[in-house]
Amino acid sequence: MDSQTSKSSQPSQSPQSPHTFQVDLRGLVDLLSHHLYSSPKVYLRELLQNAVDAITARRAEQPDAPARVRLYAETGALRVEDTGVGLTEADVHTLLATIGRSSKRTDALADGIQEVRSDFLGQFGIGLLACFVVAERIRVVSRSARTPDAAVVEWTASDDGSYTVRTLPHEARPEPGTTVHLVARAGAGEWLAPERVLTLARDFGSLLPYDVRVDDEAVTDLPAPWDRSYPSPANRRVALARHCHELFGFTPLDSIELNVPLAGIRGVAYVLPAAVSPAQRATHRVHLKGMLLTERAEQLLPDWAFFVRCVLDTDSLRPTASRESLYEDETLAAVREALGTRIRSWLTGLAAGDPQRLAAFLSVHHLGVKSLARHDKEMLRTMLPWLPFETTDGQLSLEEFAQRHPVVHFTRTVEEYRQVAPIASAQGVGVVNGGYTYDSELVEALPSVRPGTVVAELDADTVTAHLDAVDPAEELALSGFLAAARAKLDPLGCDVVLRAFHPLSVPALHLDDRAARHEQARAEAEEQADDLWAGILGSLRGSAPRARLVLNHLSPLIRRISSLGDPELIGTATESLYGQALLMAQRPLRPADTALLNRAFIGLLEWATHGEDGN
Repeated sequence: MDSQTSKSSQPSQSPQSPHTFQVDLRGLVDLLSHHLYSSPKVYLRELLQNAVDAITARRAEQPDAPARVRLYAETGALRVEDTGVGLTEADVHTLLATIGRSSKRTDALADGIQEVRSDFLGQFGIGLLACFVVAERIRVVSRSARTPDAAVVEWTASDDGSYTVRTLPHEARPEPGTTVHLVARAGAGEWLAPERVLTLARDFGSLLPYDVRVDDEAVTDLPAPWDRSYPSPANRRVALARHCHELFGFTPLDSIELNVPLAGIRGVAYVLPAAVSPAQRATHRVHLKGMLLTERAEQLLPDWAFFVRCVLDTDSLRPTASRESLYEDETLAAVREALGTRIRSWLTGLAAGDPQRLAAFLSVHHLGVKSLARHDKEMLRTMLPWLPFETTDGQLSLEEFAQRHPVVHFTRTVEEYRQVAPIASAQGVGVVNGGYTYDSELVEALPSVRPGTVVAELDADTVTAHLDAVDPAEELALSGFLAAARAKLDPLGCDVVLRAFHPLSVPALHLDDRAARHEQARAEAEEQADDLWAGILGSLRGSAPRARLVLNHLSPLIRRISSLGDPELIGTATESLYGQALLMAQRPLRPADTALLNRAFIGLLEWATHGEDGN
């Protein structure tokens, strides 16, 4: 350490030596406040961690030693007292003067007592210096429990990087332990205000194993809500729901026990009462050996479990340097898998014993379960009778739908489903809307968990094949009308066919599939490309069927249009039917389609008003 030639002006019970830290303290404070810690409030967590670690170290030798932490706050100042192991003068230099020394070391403090790493929460040296985020001066008075005859030691530091160490008589600290005094830096007094200190202490330390108080106000609240005994399961659910509302601000649909003893995990997962996006990163509240580590742990659960928020206590997970998040390692991966197993077990338990609660859950969070079922055949098998799907028979499970239909047809997009649903339903063809997230994947996986089930993607040919053919003689009589209609739609890449189907209120049906749309897009690109690209795109021309406009021979409107003698009027009517069919299918309109709709609308208006113009 660097020595200073100046002497301290403070009285001393023993010769004192002024020192400076082995780092640029102003730079350290900037690093801690702007880069390592998310908020100045972590200073209180560091003080609590130091106190808890000190008590843990003392109790390793003296199991009956008192275990108290007291905080006394007043505007601009804070005093924290603990009954921990205390420090000697040598400990002060070792732990406080050298940044990065840790009370987690296997040699514990200076006398070499062996301790298990997991018994300690923080790093005493850097943890105390982190208080400079809110303090301009720190004073530590400590008496060692290991060396009762050692003098009381006082360490005083300023934010200019200097500190002094001196010894005091035993009267300065009658009992073993440590007292930390903070004096607020300019602009940081609010962080040491009594109300703020109490709020932060309860937030960080409510699950700590020792008696912690702020000005006689209790901080700890043990046992944790999930470890308490309740008169009945219903009482437990009510109590946990109240805890969730106090903690997260919502009343959960249900609560899931997260007891994983082998991983040192105890806690609860609360099921959100409203649906959330799968892309939204769920954040969870994690305590490490009772101390709040983070409220924003994102990687704690599998991605599919986005419908719950967790609060838990652990002694096995590893924190990052800032102790505000979890370190991604094999232990965290194992814990994530174990917690995912617990949530899966809860779902299967509901399916087996409480279908009413399961139905209430799935009405909100079926998307999360579908995400899980994609990769878990057992979960898909379990949830088959419960997961809802949109079908031409209404909202049904795949199990019930497969029992009704020998072939489970499905569409890959919502638009395709909307094209065919009314017609397919009238023809007795069962179709599942696979356009929603995960649905088509689950339908395709159906045969793997329900052997013998036939699954087929619905295309335009299948739909057309289920529509009734028109008598050849009648179709021949309408050949002129059909020729005019086909000539009008041919430039749009659409064929015209005549079929008979229900309901009669649907005069025309626009059918295409992905292959037809791809071919249509290729043809449009070829028209707009230069000679080189047109040649390349032309070589890619496929043999896919074109889109088709299916005219309903049973529709009175189609019968009236087919009896028209004016080819131009037939063409305008055909364009109108085509545009209306596109709109009914909710297909996106191309510029050519929009132009056609406008042209047909104007043409029909001119035809309707032609007679009046002639009068």
